[in-house]
Amino acid sequence: MTAKPAAIQAVITAAARVPIVFTTGYTSRIACGLADRPNHFYMTGSMGLCASVASGLSLATGQPVVAADGDGSLLMNPSTLVMAGSLAPLPLVHVLLDDDAYDSTGGQLSGSGDVDLCAWALACGYRTARTVPTAAALGDAVAAHIADGQGPVFLRCPLRTEATSVPGRVTDDLAGHARRFAAQVATLQPKDPRCIS
Repeated sequence: MTAKPAAIQAVITAAARVPIVFTTGYTSRIACGLADRPNHFYMTGSMGLCASVASGLSLATGQPVVAADGDGSLLMNPSTLVMAGSLAPLPLVHVLLDDDAYDSTGGQLSGSGDVDLCAWALACGYRTARTVPTAAALGDAVAAHIADGQGPVFLRCPLRTEATSVPGRVTDDLAGHARRFAAQVATLQPKDPRCIS
């Protein structure tokens, strides 16, 4: 198993040129602390909607988008799997950072350890779903699926729970973050001109 900051850094490095939607809580806070970039969108308080927002962006642009989701977020809204799966070959790279815990609210168990979330994704129509055990393997897989551009794909990365210092909340000019991200997304050229109206 890998540490959450290492897994998030691997995603940031592998997806340096495509939009990344980070789920709420520690994931957004760690991502912003590691590298606050124009292609990053931080879900601040909208638990369960990371994959929905990323799927919408991927559908609108026809381009690869990465969802850096959490197990608690996905379990709150598993219908996102059904929606993304029904949109194949949607170029969505859905990364599940799975520590089986609600990390930012006290570490309560999420229950993800009791279900096969890769099997859920496959049953919902994802092109592929697998577990990647290390940050290096996660980065390689994200980069490969972005280059391939065929999805949706589901990459589950099991994380170890550890006491680490987490950056403060993403509160500095949220509207500015949103404008900056929208401007970055607007530069994407849709593969199919019918994708954006």
